Amino acid sequence: MTRGYNFCSGPAMLPEAVMLKAQQELPNWRNTGMSVMELSHRSDEFVSVVSDAEARLRQLLDISDDYGVIFTQGGATLQFSCVPMNLIARGSGAEFLDTGAWSVKSIKEAERYGPVRVLASTKDKHYRHAVRAEDFQVSPDASYLHYTPNETIGGVEFNYVPESGKVPLVADMSSCILSQTIDVSRFGLIYAGAQKNIGPAGLTLVIVRKDLLGQTLPGTPSLLDYQAQIDQGSMVNTPPTFAIYLAGLVFEWLQEQGGVPAMQQLNEAKSQLLYDFVDASGFYRNPIDPVHRSRMNVPFILADETLNERFLAEADKAGLYNLQGHRSVGGMRASIYNAMPLAGVQALVTFMKEFERRYG
Repeated sequence: MTRGYNFCSGPAMLPEAVMLKAQQELPNWRNTGMSVMELSHRSDEFVSVVSDAEARLRQLLDISDDYGVIFTQGGATLQFSCVPMNLIARGSGAEFLDTGAWSVKSIKEAERYGPVRVLASTKDKHYRHAVRAEDFQVSPDASYLHYTPNETIGGVEFNYVPESGKVPLVADMSSCILSQTIDVSRFGLIYAGAQKNIGPAGLTLVIVRKDLLGQTLPGTPSLLDYQAQIDQGSMVNTPPTFAIYLAGLVFEWLQEQGGVPAMQQLNEAKSQLLYDFVDASGFYRNPIDPVHRSRMNVPFILADETLNERFLAEADKAGLYNLQGHRSVGGMRASIYNAMPLAGVQALVTFMKEFERRYG
């Protein structure tokens, strides 16, 4: 069967070159006589896999030694709890910017561990834009300021990095990490589920400034203690070994493509192509403020929503998979992460044009 283009929000498509390399190496990794899945996580061979993955990530994002890098499990959802467990005791409580479903989930979890204040929300605007810089002010004694740079479900993206002063800035970058250049030094902590731009589901990445650690809430499990994870090289317990290996291959592939700046250029071209077509069409529309449109997740609505099922069925036959929007918002959504080639977006636009011609 010929591979198609997977527009799923996650688990998302992986670079074909990465999968082919993993396929080739799978039975016998570097002549060890074992698959990488079978290596002891304490062995020198697997420690080298982790070290190589971390080194490549540090190069891609220019991460200084002031930051620890953790490969862990539980998805970004577990980090909704880990972040306050590790950071909320540092100040008067956590502060949040609410721009959608994932912001809401992170706020609800943080409320279990200490005081939480929502500084600004776009809920009254149906989450159709990000919080604007002039609409909030961070308390100088806050434990941290948390925001979600890209809301996967709604397709809303911040077009700036919030200013938090001396208060640590925390970002859930699950759906946008490695897709555009960032200055890591502006953040106290970055976390991301892997299944969109890093690798397969089962791995979570945490980048945390080391001087913020050491004030965990009483009763915090060692597995969820960032300091313990850094001290033990992400091996407080057996890590998701195969997922880390694949993430390392993705980091290598990203370097071969020209790194994050090249990805940003490609992602801007892909999203612009799709948005330009939608905006010019009378058959499709995007409900998000153009200033805050996501470059990773592009929602669109058909003028005649009775055609939704037909659109999805015909798209599937055309090799364009997983275009259905999230159940909470409906419509369609094309997730176009790093591994989605420009040709995939071009194929989608061609299909949408033809569908409009026949049913518009």
